[in-house]
Amino acid sequence: MNFELLFKKAKERGIEDIQIYLNERKSLSIKAFRGELDNYSISDSTRLSVKGIFNKKMGSISTEILDDSNIDFIIDTIISSATVVTSKDEVFIYEGDKEYLEVENLFNSELEEIQVSKEISDIFDVEKLALSLDPRVDKVEVYFEKSSDSVTIKNSKGLELNKKTNSAVFAVQSIANENEETRTAMDFLLTNNYENFNLEEMAKASVAEATSKLGAKPCKSGKYEILLRNDASADMLATFSSMFSADQVQKGLSILKDKIGKDIINKNITIFDDPTIANNSRAGSFDDEGVATKKKSLIKNGVLEGYLYNLKTAKKDNVKSTGNGFGGGVSTTSLYIENGDTNFDNAVASMKNGIIITELAGLHSGANPINGNFSLQTSGLLVEDGKIIRPLALITVAGNYLELLKDVTEVCSDIKYDFSGTGSPSLKISSLAISGE
Repeated sequence: MNFELLFKKAKERGIEDIQIYLNERKSLSIKAFRGELDNYSISDSTRLSVKGIFNKKMGSISTEILDDSNIDFIIDTIISSATVVTSKDEVFIYEGDKEYLEVENLFNSELEEIQVSKEISDIFDVEKLALSLDPRVDKVEVYFEKSSDSVTIKNSKGLELNKKTNSAVFAVQSIANENEETRTAMDFLLTNNYENFNLEEMAKASVAEATSKLGAKPCKSGKYEILLRNDASADMLATFSSMFSADQVQKGLSILKDKIGKDIINKNITIFDDPTIANNSRAGSFDDEGVATKKKSLIKNGVLEGYLYNLKTAKKDNVKSTGNGFGGGVSTTSLYIENGDTNFDNAVASMKNGIIITELAGLHSGANPINGNFSLQTSGLLVEDGKIIRPLALITVAGNYLELLKDVTEVCSDIKYDFSGTGSPSLKISSLAISGE
């Protein structure tokens, strides 16, 4: 589409300012099960979002049609949608920032050059390897997906921004059976460098964990020292990430309201939001609104330093946007708890009577991001005098997320990111209430 023509016609029709957001996405998804391709799909999509100010109201439209013949319809829709807006909030098109980060490695061309035949071959090799490692593992699912995004933002104020990102995920899920008991475990990695996939290690880790869960049963109810493993901790942080959103704070739906500058968790915890980590499409030097992004500490040494803003929420608080305007709202780029110095095995060895939490179920229903409370079905490992004794299942862990982070005694050095790009190392916690038998 000729965007200059769009801007020219929009101005002639009385649209004061106009901005386009163009996203072109390509993705490949492959899954193998029982030695066959269970899924193979390729998608190629283009989405154009246009917004414009007409009579001091913001109108908008999204379309997949990029022909010049669609220009008049786009302008008509912007005008008609603006006329029905009743909000009295001031609207504006962002003129851009003076400086933008130079973010490296967002797009790895070598990832795009990997042949599909190799990706499929690797999937089947991993499945075969996992099945050969232990006779109790009789089913293995292997999943691979890679995607690339190209984003262009252009407006009538002279702003023009472009970025390309790509990433891939490889996941191995093993299913172990013994004495009519079934246990599953998954190991995965999110990256945009195919060489980072150590497929043999992933297969071994998945099988080892699935088989280690066999024979799991509850422990006695009580308070235990906890080692919240990195993947479980990352999932929990992702679940509570909305508490950092200024939109949630302004609506009174965040436990962090009115807590800036206060000690809210243990001083050994620092939490960053970092757009320079190339593991999802939100990474990069600007957000969906054209605002410059930056690495920022939300909590530094236990002290809350700020919230995440888009343009709308920033104007309400009379502050500058933090560059977290994505998808029409406020979102993290790559949120993570900073690594500590403790080795995971040493953390286990230091536990007297504790539990390693390896999996949390029901995070979307059993965790409340508004008040921080959670009650979750949990799987893990019982530890006595520094030794792993046996697997645990059918137990429930309950508490409050901020209180949990207050009680962190050690931060491990094994950060891992989940599928959303949220990361955490393993966290050793002085105690949590466990409901078992």
